[in-house]
Amino acid sequence: MDIQRIVLFAGLAIVSYLMVLAWNEDYHQQPATEQVAETSTSQANTGTDNLVLPEQGQSGQDGEEFATPESDQQMVSSADTSVEVDDQFVTVQTDVLDITIDRVSGNLVRSALTNYDKSLNSREPLKLLTNTETRTYVMESGLIGQDGPDSRANGTAPVYETTADSYALDEGQDQLTVDLTFTTDSGVKITKRYQFERDSYEIGVRYLINNESGEPWKANFTGKIVRDQAPDPTAQTSMGIKAFLGMVMSSPEDPYEKFDFSDLSETPINQSVTNGWLAFLQHYFLAAWVPERDQPAQFQTTRRGPLYVMGFVYPATTVAPGETVEVGAQAYVGPKIIDRLENVAPNLDRTVDFGWLFFISLPLFVIMEWFYSLVGNWGVAIILLTVLVKAVFFHLSATSYKSMAKMRAVAPQLTRLKELYGDDRQRMSQEMMALYKREKINPLGGCLPILVQMPVFISLYWVLFESVQLRHAPFMLWIQDLSQMDPYFILPILMGASMFLQMHLNPTPPDPMQAKIMKMMPLIFTVFFLWFPAGLVLYWLVNNILSISQQWYITRKIEAETAAKKH
Repeated sequence: MDIQRIVLFAGLAIVSYLMVLAWNEDYHQQPATEQVAETSTSQANTGTDNLVLPEQGQSGQDGEEFATPESDQQMVSSADTSVEVDDQFVTVQTDVLDITIDRVSGNLVRSALTNYDKSLNSREPLKLLTNTETRTYVMESGLIGQDGPDSRANGTAPVYETTADSYALDEGQDQLTVDLTFTTDSGVKITKRYQFERDSYEIGVRYLINNESGEPWKANFTGKIVRDQAPDPTAQTSMGIKAFLGMVMSSPEDPYEKFDFSDLSETPINQSVTNGWLAFLQHYFLAAWVPERDQPAQFQTTRRGPLYVMGFVYPATTVAPGETVEVGAQAYVGPKIIDRLENVAPNLDRTVDFGWLFFISLPLFVIMEWFYSLVGNWGVAIILLTVLVKAVFFHLSATSYKSMAKMRAVAPQLTRLKELYGDDRQRMSQEMMALYKREKINPLGGCLPILVQMPVFISLYWVLFESVQLRHAPFMLWIQDLSQMDPYFILPILMGASMFLQMHLNPTPPDPMQAKIMKMMPLIFTVFFLWFPAGLVLYWLVNNILSISQQWYITRKIEAETAAKKH
Protein backbone atom coordinates (compact mmCIF):
# COMPACT_ATOMS: atom_id res chain seq x y z
CA MET A 1 0.00 0.00 0.00
CA ASP A 2 2.85 2.39 0.86
CA ILE A 3 4.51 1.72 -2.51
CA GLN A 4 1.23 2.43 -4.32
CA ARG A 5 0.84 5.72 -2.48
CA ILE A 6 4.39 6.75 -3.31
CA VAL A 7 3.86 5.95 -6.99
CA LEU A 8 0.54 7.82 -7.00
CA PHE A 9 1.98 10.91 -5.34
CA ALA A 10 5.00 10.87 -7.65
CA GLY A 11 2.71 10.62 -10.68
CA LEU A 12 0.56 13.51 -9.45
CA ALA A 13 3.65 15.61 -8.83
CA ILE A 14 4.99 14.96 -12.34
CA VAL A 15 1.62 15.71 -13.96
CA SER A 16 1.26 18.92 -11.93
CA TYR A 17 4.74 19.99 -12.94
CA LEU A 18 4.03 19.38 -16.63
CA MET A 19 0.72 21.26 -16.35
CA VAL A 20 2.44 24.28 -14.86
CA LEU A 21 5.03 24.20 -17.65
CA ALA A 22 2.25 24.06 -20.24
CA TRP A 23 0.45 26.96 -18.60
CA ASN A 24 3.65 28.97 -18.65
CA GLU A 25 4.14 28.18 -22.34
CA ASP A 26 0.61 29.30 -23.21
CA TYR A 27 0.34 32.47 -21.16
CA HIS A 28 3.85 33.90 -20.99
CA GLN A 29 4.72 34.23 -24.66
CA GLN A 30 6.45 37.33 -25.95
CA PRO A 31 4.36 39.71 -28.06
CA ALA A 32 4.57 39.34 -31.80
CA THR A 33 6.94 41.57 -33.73
CA GLU A 34 5.35 44.62 -35.29
CA GLN A 35 5.31 44.26 -39.06
CA VAL A 36 3.76 47.57 -40.02
CA ALA A 37 5.46 50.40 -41.83
CA GLU A 38 6.38 53.75 -40.33
CA THR A 39 3.80 56.44 -41.02
CA SER A 40 3.88 60.20 -41.03
CA THR A 41 3.51 62.28 -37.92
CA SER A 42 0.28 63.50 -39.41
CA GLN A 43 -1.31 60.17 -38.49
CA ALA A 44 -0.90 61.15 -34.86
CA ASN A 45 -2.22 64.64 -35.49
CA THR A 46 -5.78 63.77 -36.41
CA GLY A 47 -8.17 65.87 -34.38
CA THR A 48 -7.70 68.95 -32.23
CA ASP A 49 -5.72 69.63 -29.05
CA ASN A 50 -7.82 71.65 -26.64
CA LEU A 51 -4.71 73.19 -25.06
CA VAL A 52 -4.32 76.94 -25.03
CA LEU A 53 -1.68 79.60 -24.71
CA PRO A 54 -0.73 80.81 -21.22
CA GLU A 55 -1.41 84.46 -22.05
CA GLN A 56 -4.97 83.59 -23.12
CA GLY A 57 -5.86 82.44 -19.59
CA GLN A 58 -7.91 84.11 -16.90
CA SER A 59 -6.79 84.94 -13.40
CA GLY A 60 -6.99 82.06 -10.98
CA GLN A 61 -6.30 81.80 -7.30
CA ASP A 62 -3.45 83.83 -5.82
CA GLY A 63 -3.28 85.95 -8.98
CA GLU A 64 -1.85 83.13 -11.13
CA GLU A 65 -2.75 82.97 -14.79
CA PHE A 66 -4.46 79.77 -15.93
CA ALA A 67 -5.33 78.79 -19.47
CA THR A 68 -9.00 78.34 -20.33
CA PRO A 69 -10.22 75.59 -22.68
CA GLU A 70 -12.87 78.00 -23.99
CA SER A 71 -10.20 80.17 -25.63
CA ASP A 72 -10.23 80.42 -29.41
CA GLN A 73 -6.44 80.16 -29.71
CA GLN A 74 -5.93 76.47 -29.22
CA MET A 75 -2.70 74.55 -29.40
CA VAL A 76 -2.33 72.00 -32.20
CA SER A 77 0.64 69.92 -33.25
CA SER A 78 0.34 70.44 -36.98
CA ALA A 79 -1.80 72.93 -38.75
CA ASP A 80 -2.49 70.69 -41.72
CA THR A 81 -2.45 66.89 -41.43
CA SER A 82 -2.57 66.22 -45.17
CA VAL A 83 0.99 67.31 -45.95
CA GLU A 84 2.95 64.77 -48.01
CA VAL A 85 6.60 65.22 -48.98
CA ASP A 86 9.33 63.13 -50.53
CA ASP A 87 12.15 61.87 -48.31
CA GLN A 88 9.96 62.69 -45.35
CA PHE A 89 12.01 61.00 -42.63
CA VAL A 90 15.48 61.85 -41.37
CA THR A 91 17.41 59.23 -39.38
CA VAL A 92 19.92 59.97 -36.66
CA GLN A 93 22.19 57.34 -35.14
CA THR A 94 24.29 57.68 -32.00
CA ASP A 95 26.00 54.99 -29.97
CA VAL A 96 22.80 54.43 -27.92
CA LEU A 97 19.94 55.83 -30.01
CA ASP A 98 18.48 55.29 -33.46
CA ILE A 99 16.13 58.25 -34.03
CA THR A 100 13.68 59.10 -36.82
CA ILE A 101 12.58 62.70 -37.34
CA ASP A 102 9.60 63.64 -39.49
CA ARG A 103 10.39 66.67 -41.67
CA VAL A 104 6.71 67.63 -41.42
CA SER A 105 6.75 69.69 -38.19
CA GLY A 106 10.13 68.15 -37.29
CA ASN A 107 8.86 65.76 -34.60
CA LEU A 108 10.45 62.65 -33.07
CA VAL A 109 8.38 59.74 -34.41
CA ARG A 110 10.63 56.77 -33.68
CA SER A 111 13.39 55.88 -31.25
CA ALA A 112 15.19 52.57 -31.00
CA LEU A 113 17.42 51.93 -27.99
CA THR A 114 20.31 50.04 -29.53
CA ASN A 115 21.67 48.74 -26.20
CA TYR A 116 18.37 47.06 -25.29
CA ASP A 117 16.76 44.12 -27.08
CA LYS A 118 13.05 44.05 -27.77
CA SER A 119 12.80 40.64 -26.12
CA LEU A 120 15.10 38.00 -24.71
CA ASN A 121 17.34 36.46 -27.39
CA SER A 122 16.05 38.98 -29.93
CA ARG A 123 18.47 40.90 -32.12
CA GLU A 124 15.92 43.62 -32.78
CA PRO A 125 16.51 46.77 -30.70
CA LEU A 126 13.76 47.97 -28.41
CA LYS A 127 11.53 50.64 -29.95
CA LEU A 128 10.31 53.19 -27.42
CA LEU A 129 8.83 55.95 -29.55
CA THR A 130 6.90 54.67 -32.56
CA ASN A 131 4.19 55.79 -34.94
CA THR A 132 2.65 52.80 -36.69
CA GLU A 133 -0.78 51.55 -37.61
CA THR A 134 -1.05 49.77 -34.26
CA ARG A 135 0.82 52.04 -31.84
CA THR A 136 1.31 55.79 -31.47
CA TYR A 137 3.91 57.15 -29.09
CA VAL A 138 5.69 60.30 -30.32
CA MET A 139 7.32 63.43 -28.93
CA GLU A 140 6.23 66.64 -30.58
CA SER A 141 7.58 70.16 -30.34
CA GLY A 142 6.61 73.31 -32.15
CA LEU A 143 6.04 77.05 -32.28
CA ILE A 144 2.41 78.03 -31.92
CA GLY A 145 0.46 81.16 -31.22
CA GLN A 146 0.32 84.42 -33.16
CA ASP A 147 3.05 83.80 -35.75
CA GLY A 148 4.03 80.22 -34.99
CA PRO A 149 4.35 77.98 -38.05
CA ASP A 150 2.67 75.14 -36.11
CA SER A 151 -0.38 77.26 -35.32
CA ARG A 152 -3.71 76.25 -36.78
CA ALA A 153 -4.12 79.77 -38.19
CA ASN A 154 -1.14 79.10 -40.44
CA GLY A 155 -3.13 76.53 -42.39
CA THR A 156 -0.16 74.34 -43.39
CA ALA A 157 2.31 72.40 -41.26
CA PRO A 158 5.93 73.51 -41.75
CA VAL A 159 8.08 71.24 -43.89
CA TYR A 160 11.69 71.49 -42.78
CA GLU A 161 14.72 71.17 -45.03
CA THR A 162 17.89 69.29 -44.08
CA THR A 163 21.30 68.94 -45.67
CA ALA A 164 21.11 65.13 -45.49
CA ASP A 165 18.55 62.41 -44.93
CA SER A 166 20.72 60.59 -42.36
CA TYR A 167 23.17 61.59 -39.66
CA ALA A 168 25.49 59.52 -37.49
CA LEU A 169 27.72 60.12 -34.49
CA ASP A 170 31.16 59.07 -35.74
CA GLU A 171 33.93 57.43 -33.74
CA GLY A 172 35.76 60.00 -31.66
CA GLN A 173 32.87 62.45 -31.99
CA ASP A 174 31.21 63.43 -28.68
CA GLN A 175 28.39 65.62 -29.98
CA LEU A 176 26.10 65.65 -32.98
CA THR A 177 23.91 68.54 -34.13
CA VAL A 178 21.09 68.10 -36.64
CA ASP A 179 19.57 71.29 -38.05
CA LEU A 180 16.20 71.48 -39.78
CA THR A 181 15.41 74.81 -41.46
CA PHE A 182 12.19 76.53 -42.48
CA THR A 183 11.52 80.05 -43.75
CA THR A 184 8.10 81.64 -43.31
CA ASP A 185 6.35 83.64 -45.99
CA SER A 186 7.24 86.81 -44.10
CA GLY A 187 10.96 86.01 -44.21
CA VAL A 188 11.51 84.67 -40.70
CA LYS A 189 14.14 81.91 -40.79
CA ILE A 190 13.54 79.15 -38.24
CA THR A 191 16.17 76.53 -37.43
CA LYS A 192 14.94 73.56 -35.41
CA ARG A 193 18.07 72.07 -33.85
CA TYR A 194 18.42 68.62 -32.30
CA GLN A 195 21.48 68.07 -30.12
CA PHE A 196 22.81 64.61 -29.28
CA GLU A 197 25.74 63.47 -27.14
CA ARG A 198 27.71 60.25 -26.89
CA ASP A 199 26.42 57.74 -24.33
CA SER A 200 23.42 59.93 -23.57
CA TYR A 201 19.66 59.56 -23.93
CA GLU A 202 19.14 63.30 -23.56
CA ILE A 203 18.11 65.23 -26.64
CA GLY A 204 18.33 69.00 -26.80
CA VAL A 205 15.51 70.58 -28.81
CA ARG A 206 16.18 74.23 -29.69
CA TYR A 207 14.57 76.78 -32.01
CA LEU A 208 16.78 79.52 -33.46
CA ILE A 209 14.47 82.23 -34.75
CA ASN A 210 16.09 84.80 -37.07
CA ASN A 211 13.62 87.56 -37.84
CA GLU A 212 14.67 89.01 -41.19
CA SER A 213 11.25 90.56 -41.73
CA GLY A 214 10.26 94.13 -41.00
CA GLU A 215 7.74 93.29 -38.28
CA PRO A 216 8.02 91.83 -34.77
CA TRP A 217 7.50 88.07 -34.67
CA LYS A 218 5.71 86.35 -31.78
CA ALA A 219 5.06 82.68 -30.93
CA ASN A 220 5.01 80.14 -28.08
CA PHE A 221 7.29 77.13 -27.74
CA THR A 222 5.54 73.87 -26.84
CA GLY A 223 6.63 70.31 -26.13
CA LYS A 224 4.29 67.31 -25.99
CA ILE A 225 4.13 63.58 -25.52
CA VAL A 226 1.40 61.95 -27.60
CA ARG A 227 0.40 58.36 -26.87
CA ASP A 228 -2.48 55.96 -27.34
CA GLN A 229 -3.72 53.45 -24.76
CA ALA A 230 -1.76 50.52 -26.19
CA PRO A 231 -0.44 48.13 -23.53
CA ASP A 232 3.10 48.44 -22.29
CA PRO A 233 5.24 46.36 -24.69
CA THR A 234 7.97 45.97 -22.06
CA ALA A 235 5.63 45.07 -19.22
CA GLN A 236 6.50 42.10 -17.05
CA THR A 237 3.97 40.78 -14.56
CA SER A 238 5.09 39.18 -11.33
CA MET A 239 2.50 37.72 -8.95
CA GLY A 240 -0.13 39.99 -10.53
CA ILE A 241 1.89 43.19 -9.99
CA LYS A 242 2.43 45.42 -13.02
CA ALA A 243 4.62 48.46 -13.46
CA PHE A 244 2.89 51.84 -13.65
CA LEU A 245 1.82 52.94 -17.12
CA GLY A 246 0.95 56.60 -17.39
CA MET A 247 2.07 60.18 -16.94
CA VAL A 248 4.09 61.65 -14.10
CA MET A 249 4.36 65.38 -13.46
CA SER A 250 6.83 67.11 -11.17
CA SER A 251 6.51 70.59 -9.71
CA PRO A 252 7.98 72.36 -6.66
CA GLU A 253 4.62 71.89 -4.92
CA ASP A 254 4.33 68.17 -5.71
CA PRO A 255 7.63 66.64 -6.90
CA TYR A 256 6.10 63.35 -8.05
CA GLU A 257 2.45 63.09 -9.11
CA LYS A 258 1.17 60.12 -11.10
CA PHE A 259 -1.77 60.04 -13.54
CA ASP A 260 -2.97 56.92 -15.32
CA PHE A 261 -5.17 56.99 -18.42
CA SER A 262 -8.39 57.14 -16.41
CA ASP A 263 -7.04 60.10 -14.42
CA LEU A 264 -6.15 61.95 -17.61
CA SER A 265 -9.62 61.27 -19.03
CA GLU A 266 -11.52 62.38 -15.95
CA THR A 267 -9.50 65.42 -14.88
CA PRO A 268 -7.41 67.21 -17.54
CA ILE A 269 -4.39 69.05 -16.14
CA ASN A 270 -3.99 72.80 -16.55
CA GLN A 271 -1.31 74.12 -14.20
CA SER A 272 1.40 76.75 -14.26
CA VAL A 273 4.75 75.18 -13.30
CA THR A 274 8.27 76.55 -13.00
CA ASN A 275 11.24 74.18 -12.64
CA GLY A 276 9.24 71.02 -13.21
CA TRP A 277 9.00 68.25 -15.78
CA LEU A 278 6.55 65.75 -17.22
CA ALA A 279 7.12 62.21 -18.40
CA PHE A 280 5.33 59.13 -19.63
CA LEU A 281 6.36 55.95 -17.82
CA GLN A 282 6.28 52.30 -18.72
CA HIS A 283 8.19 49.36 -17.31
CA TYR A 284 11.93 50.14 -17.31
CA PHE A 285 11.70 53.07 -19.80
CA LEU A 286 10.34 56.59 -20.11
CA ALA A 287 10.06 59.65 -22.33
CA ALA A 288 10.27 63.04 -20.64
CA TRP A 289 10.18 66.77 -21.36
CA VAL A 290 12.18 69.08 -19.10
CA PRO A 291 11.50 72.82 -19.63
CA GLU A 292 14.33 75.28 -19.17
CA ARG A 293 15.38 76.27 -15.68
CA ASP A 294 13.33 79.15 -14.18
CA GLN A 295 11.14 79.22 -17.29
CA PRO A 296 7.40 79.36 -16.45
CA ALA A 297 5.37 76.82 -18.42
CA GLN A 298 1.72 75.90 -18.60
CA PHE A 299 1.45 72.12 -18.10
CA GLN A 300 -1.68 70.77 -19.77
CA THR A 301 -3.25 67.53 -20.93
CA THR A 302 -6.03 66.85 -23.40
CA ARG A 303 -7.34 64.28 -25.88
CA ARG A 304 -6.79 64.13 -29.62
CA GLY A 305 -9.39 61.59 -30.61
CA PRO A 306 -8.13 58.27 -29.17
CA LEU A 307 -4.74 59.80 -28.31
CA TYR A 308 -3.63 61.37 -25.04
CA VAL A 309 -1.67 64.61 -25.29
CA MET A 310 0.57 65.64 -22.38
CA GLY A 311 2.53 68.83 -22.80
CA PHE A 312 3.55 72.32 -21.81
CA VAL A 313 3.52 75.79 -23.38
CA TYR A 314 5.92 78.65 -22.74
CA PRO A 315 4.77 82.26 -22.59
CA ALA A 316 5.14 84.02 -25.93
CA THR A 317 8.61 84.74 -27.31
CA THR A 318 8.87 88.02 -29.20
CA VAL A 319 11.62 88.54 -31.78
CA ALA A 320 12.21 92.06 -33.04
CA PRO A 321 13.16 92.68 -36.68
CA GLY A 322 16.82 91.87 -37.26
CA GLU A 323 17.15 89.87 -34.02
CA THR A 324 17.86 86.16 -33.47
CA VAL A 325 16.36 84.47 -30.39
CA GLU A 326 16.80 80.91 -29.12
CA VAL A 327 14.18 78.93 -27.17
CA GLY A 328 13.73 75.24 -26.39
CA ALA A 329 13.76 72.43 -23.84
CA GLN A 330 15.44 69.13 -23.01
CA ALA A 331 14.00 65.71 -23.89
CA TYR A 332 14.90 62.29 -22.49
CA VAL A 333 14.11 59.06 -24.31
CA GLY A 334 15.59 56.00 -22.68
CA PRO A 335 15.91 53.63 -19.72
CA LYS A 336 15.10 54.39 -16.09
CA ILE A 337 18.64 54.49 -14.72
CA ILE A 338 19.01 56.45 -11.50
CA ASP A 339 22.46 57.94 -12.19
CA ARG A 340 21.40 59.23 -15.60
CA LEU A 341 18.06 60.62 -14.47
CA GLU A 342 19.62 62.48 -11.54
CA ASN A 343 21.67 64.49 -14.03
CA VAL A 344 18.67 65.38 -16.21
CA ALA A 345 16.33 67.04 -13.69
CA PRO A 346 15.61 67.07 -9.94
CA ASN A 347 13.33 64.21 -8.83
CA LEU A 348 13.38 62.54 -12.26
CA ASP A 349 15.22 59.61 -10.64
CA ARG A 350 12.04 58.93 -8.63
CA THR A 351 10.59 57.36 -11.77
CA VAL A 352 12.59 54.32 -10.67
CA ASP A 353 9.91 53.33 -8.17
CA PHE A 354 11.32 51.06 -5.45
CA GLY A 355 8.06 51.05 -3.50
CA TRP A 356 7.34 52.25 0.02
CA LEU A 357 10.46 50.56 1.37
CA PHE A 358 12.68 52.62 -0.95
CA PHE A 359 14.95 53.56 1.97
CA ILE A 360 15.93 49.88 2.11
CA SER A 361 15.65 49.13 -1.61
CA LEU A 362 18.00 51.90 -2.71
CA PRO A 363 20.94 50.85 -0.49
CA LEU A 364 20.41 47.23 -1.53
CA PHE A 365 20.55 48.24 -5.19
CA VAL A 366 23.67 50.38 -4.69
CA ILE A 367 25.46 47.52 -2.92
CA MET A 368 24.34 44.97 -5.50
CA GLU A 369 25.45 47.26 -8.33
CA TRP A 370 28.86 47.58 -6.65
CA PHE A 371 29.16 43.79 -6.41
CA TYR A 372 28.25 43.58 -10.11
CA SER A 373 31.03 46.01 -10.97
CA LEU A 374 33.43 43.54 -9.30
CA VAL A 375 32.15 40.23 -10.68
CA GLY A 376 30.28 41.15 -13.88
CA ASN A 377 27.34 38.82 -13.18
CA TRP A 378 24.09 39.96 -11.58
CA GLY A 379 23.34 36.48 -10.26
CA VAL A 380 26.67 36.33 -8.45
CA ALA A 381 26.04 39.88 -7.22
CA ILE A 382 22.73 38.70 -5.71
CA ILE A 383 24.53 35.80 -3.98
CA LEU A 384 27.15 38.18 -2.54
CA LEU A 385 24.39 40.52 -1.39
CA THR A 386 22.66 37.59 0.31
CA VAL A 387 25.86 36.69 2.14
CA LEU A 388 26.24 40.31 3.25
CA VAL A 389 22.65 40.53 4.52
CA LYS A 390 23.10 37.23 6.33
CA ALA A 391 26.27 38.53 7.96
CA VAL A 392 24.46 41.67 9.14
CA PHE A 393 21.78 39.59 10.84
CA PHE A 394 24.16 36.83 11.93
CA HIS A 395 23.93 37.45 15.69
CA LEU A 396 20.16 37.87 15.62
CA SER A 397 19.82 34.62 13.68
CA ALA A 398 22.22 32.90 16.06
CA THR A 399 20.09 33.91 19.04
CA SER A 400 17.00 32.60 17.32
CA TYR A 401 18.61 29.31 16.32
CA LYS A 402 19.88 28.81 19.87
CA SER A 403 16.32 29.21 21.10
CA MET A 404 15.06 26.66 18.56
CA ALA A 405 17.89 24.27 19.38
CA LYS A 406 16.99 24.44 23.07
CA MET A 407 13.35 23.79 22.21
CA ARG A 408 14.46 20.77 20.22
CA ALA A 409 16.51 19.59 23.22
CA VAL A 410 13.54 19.85 25.59
CA ALA A 411 11.18 18.15 23.12
CA PRO A 412 11.04 14.96 25.31
CA GLN A 413 9.96 17.07 28.29
CA LEU A 414 7.25 18.73 26.19
CA THR A 415 6.02 15.30 25.16
CA ARG A 416 5.85 14.24 28.80
CA LEU A 417 3.89 17.39 29.71
CA LYS A 418 1.45 16.61 26.93
CA GLU A 419 0.97 13.11 28.33
CA LEU A 420 0.39 14.45 31.83
CA TYR A 421 -1.77 17.49 31.10
CA GLY A 422 -3.05 16.91 27.58
CA ASP A 423 -6.68 17.15 28.72
CA ASP A 424 -6.10 20.36 30.70
CA ARG A 425 -5.04 22.98 28.16
CA GLN A 426 -4.68 25.74 30.76
CA ARG A 427 -2.40 23.65 32.98
CA MET A 428 -0.52 22.47 29.92
CA SER A 429 0.18 26.08 28.89
CA GLN A 430 1.29 27.01 32.39
CA GLU A 431 3.72 24.10 32.62
CA MET A 432 5.10 24.84 29.15
CA MET A 433 5.70 28.51 30.03
CA ALA A 434 7.39 27.44 33.26
CA LEU A 435 9.65 25.05 31.29
CA TYR A 436 10.55 27.76 28.77
CA LYS A 437 11.36 30.15 31.60
CA ARG A 438 13.46 27.59 33.42
CA GLU A 439 15.44 26.69 30.29
CA LYS A 440 15.63 30.36 29.12
CA ILE A 441 13.81 29.67 25.87
CA ASN A 442 11.96 32.25 23.80
CA PRO A 443 9.16 30.33 22.03
CA LEU A 444 8.78 33.11 19.47
CA GLY A 445 12.50 33.29 18.76
CA GLY A 446 12.22 31.10 15.69
CA CYS A 447 10.03 33.68 13.94
CA LEU A 448 12.51 36.53 14.29
CA PRO A 449 14.80 35.69 11.33
CA ILE A 450 11.85 35.50 8.94
CA LEU A 451 10.22 38.67 10.33
CA VAL A 452 13.47 40.62 10.09
CA GLN A 453 14.15 39.41 6.57
CA MET A 454 10.71 40.23 5.19
CA PRO A 455 11.41 43.98 4.67
CA VAL A 456 14.67 43.04 2.95
CA PHE A 457 12.86 40.45 0.85
CA ILE A 458 10.13 42.91 -0.22
CA SER A 459 12.71 45.61 -0.94
CA LEU A 460 14.79 43.25 -3.06
CA TYR A 461 11.63 42.24 -4.93
CA TRP A 462 11.10 45.87 -6.01
CA VAL A 463 14.78 46.24 -6.89
CA LEU A 464 14.57 43.24 -9.22
CA PHE A 465 11.21 44.35 -10.61
CA GLU A 466 12.17 47.98 -11.30
CA SER A 467 15.87 47.90 -12.23
CA VAL A 468 16.38 47.92 -15.97
CA GLN A 469 19.91 46.61 -15.32
CA LEU A 470 18.34 43.25 -14.36
CA ARG A 471 16.21 43.09 -17.52
CA HIS A 472 17.49 40.15 -19.62
CA ALA A 473 20.42 39.76 -17.20
CA PRO A 474 21.69 36.15 -17.33
CA PHE A 475 23.00 34.14 -14.39
CA MET A 476 24.08 30.72 -15.62
CA LEU A 477 22.80 27.65 -17.45
CA TRP A 478 19.02 27.90 -17.95
CA ILE A 479 18.61 31.22 -16.05
CA GLN A 480 18.96 33.84 -18.78
CA ASP A 481 16.78 36.57 -17.28
CA LEU A 482 16.95 37.18 -13.54
CA SER A 483 14.00 39.59 -13.69
CA GLN A 484 11.70 36.82 -14.94
CA MET A 485 10.47 33.60 -13.40
CA ASP A 486 12.52 30.43 -13.74
CA PRO A 487 11.14 28.89 -16.98
CA TYR A 488 11.57 25.35 -15.65
CA PHE A 489 10.81 26.09 -11.96
CA ILE A 490 14.05 24.45 -10.87
CA LEU A 491 15.08 27.24 -8.49
CA PRO A 492 11.67 27.33 -6.71
CA ILE A 493 11.76 23.54 -6.28
CA LEU A 494 15.28 23.70 -4.87
CA MET A 495 14.14 26.52 -2.59
CA GLY A 496 11.21 24.40 -1.40
CA ALA A 497 13.52 21.44 -0.76
CA SER A 498 15.89 23.64 1.25
CA MET A 499 12.97 24.96 3.27
CA PHE A 500 11.78 21.39 3.90
CA LEU A 501 15.24 20.48 5.18
CA GLN A 502 15.30 23.57 7.36
CA MET A 503 11.94 22.63 8.89
CA HIS A 504 13.40 19.29 9.96
CA LEU A 505 16.03 21.13 11.96
CA ASN A 506 13.31 22.96 13.88
CA PRO A 507 11.55 21.41 16.86
CA THR A 508 8.16 19.85 16.18
CA PRO A 509 5.38 22.08 17.61
CA PRO A 510 3.44 20.36 20.43
CA ASP A 511 0.13 21.32 18.84
CA PRO A 512 -0.78 18.74 16.12
CA MET A 513 -2.57 21.32 13.96
CA GLN A 514 0.39 23.68 14.13
CA ALA A 515 2.71 20.80 13.28
CA LYS A 516 0.67 19.99 10.14
CA ILE A 517 0.72 23.66 9.07
CA MET A 518 4.49 23.83 9.48
CA LYS A 519 4.89 20.72 7.34
CA MET A 520 2.82 22.38 4.61
CA MET A 521 4.86 25.59 4.64
CA PRO A 522 7.58 24.41 2.20
CA LEU A 523 4.93 23.37 -0.32
CA ILE A 524 3.00 26.63 0.07
CA PHE A 525 6.16 28.73 -0.32
CA THR A 526 7.22 26.70 -3.37
CA VAL A 527 3.91 27.44 -5.10
CA PHE A 528 4.23 31.14 -4.26
CA PHE A 529 7.78 31.31 -5.56
CA LEU A 530 7.00 29.62 -8.89
CA TRP A 531 6.20 32.98 -10.50
CA PHE A 532 8.63 35.17 -8.58
CA PRO A 533 11.64 36.62 -10.47
CA ALA A 534 14.46 34.11 -10.62
CA GLY A 535 16.79 36.58 -8.91
CA LEU A 536 14.50 36.77 -5.90
CA VAL A 537 14.22 32.98 -5.66
CA LEU A 538 18.00 32.78 -5.92
CA TYR A 539 18.29 35.16 -2.96
CA TRP A 540 15.91 33.08 -0.83
CA LEU A 541 17.56 29.79 -1.82
CA VAL A 542 21.05 31.02 -0.92
CA ASN A 543 19.70 32.50 2.31
CA ASN A 544 18.13 29.14 3.20
CA ILE A 545 21.40 27.31 2.54
CA LEU A 546 23.32 29.73 4.78
CA SER A 547 20.62 29.49 7.44
CA ILE A 548 20.68 25.68 7.36
CA SER A 549 24.46 25.67 7.82
CA GLN A 550 24.26 28.09 10.74
CA GLN A 551 21.30 26.33 12.32
CA TRP A 552 22.83 22.86 11.94
CA TYR A 553 26.04 24.00 13.65
CA ILE A 554 24.21 25.68 16.55
CA THR A 555 21.80 22.75 16.99
CA ARG A 556 24.63 20.23 17.21
CA LYS A 557 26.45 22.47 19.68
CA ILE A 558 23.40 22.83 21.95
CA GLU A 559 22.69 19.09 21.78
CA ALA A 560 26.28 18.35 22.79
CA GLU A 561 26.01 20.77 25.72
CA THR A 562 22.71 19.18 26.82
CA ALA A 563 24.20 15.69 26.64
CA ALA A 564 27.22 16.83 28.69
CA LYS A 565 24.92 18.18 31.42
CA LYS A 566 23.14 14.83 31.70
CA HIS A 567 26.43 13.04 32.30
